[in-house]
Amino acid sequence: MFRRSGTATTLTTALVAAASALLLTASAGTSAAAATAPGFLAGTDLPPHPTSPWYAGAVTKGLPESAPFCLEGVLPAAGSWHRVFGTEYDTGAVQVSVRSASPAAAAKLAGALERKVAACAADWLRTTPGGTASWQDYGTLPVEEGAHVYGVHTSIPDSEPGVHLYGIGRDGSTVTVVRWGEMGNLSHAPVADFKKTTTKAVNKLNP
Repeated sequence: MFRRSGTATTLTTALVAAASALLLTASAGTSAAAATAPGFLAGTDLPPHPTSPWYAGAVTKGLPESAPFCLEGVLPAAGSWHRVFGTEYDTGAVQVSVRSASPAAAAKLAGALERKVAACAADWLRTTPGGTASWQDYGTLPVEEGAHVYGVHTSIPDSEPGVHLYGIGRDGSTVTVVRWGEMGNLSHAPVADFKKTTTKAVNKLNP
């Protein structure tokens, strides 16, 4: 079984970037872009946090400033929109949706995203001496053209571990990926609630 780890630094950097994005107000241009964007999750669609509400940033054209952990280099800028979510603690999330040129192109992108997440732990271990990591395939979901949920846990000595959940799905020519993350390990991850989140994310798309 692959063991791989993602550092707390990686998770913290992603969460800081998310918090910064949430402080920005939506401009008129952003509002116009959101009007033509695929449908996105609301904060209330994410797994409930025990002590904090979710705060949702604006739906913004293009990719996030920092690529979601495990998905570096695989998401195209063309046809992309994103939304960043945060809480008052260390839990954060981001959704990226991509309108591809055709259903076939979207299926190809969804497959590439799934392979990237499935290989993430092993890839991370090769570049992180002393780290540990693991991943879990939580299976597919029967929504539109299908969705798949994965979990990735990473840790390095003398640092807090990080846990991430990924939901990847497609409706016609539109692909969406949701990444949720916080400090912890896979046993702490809200998998059942996140599967509901992933199903909602795909159902809300405007293909």
